[in-house]
Amino acid sequence: MAFLHYLCNQYSHKSNANLAKMVETLLLSVLIIAIAVVLLSVKVLLKKGGRFSSMHIHDSKAMQERGIHCVIDQDREAREADRAC
Repeated sequence: MAFLHYLCNQYSHKSNANLAKMVETLLLSVLIIAIAVVLLSVKVLLKKGGRFSSMHIHDSKAMQERGIHCVIDQDREAREADRAC
């Protein structure tokens, strides 16, 4: 019986250690994600009227200069020219 009690105590100790390690890992992950979100939104948070810049192709001056359009616009142009696949 003492051996069974010893095994239960050992398993309980290992279980608590595993749980503590899992909680530590979870908290570290949440901290890293929070830091990443703050760093990604510095411009939005610190600049008055700040906002994320648009990632759409039709809003990019560099893409417009190269003649690259949104795929929807390219499809419409191809259909109008009867060159659609």
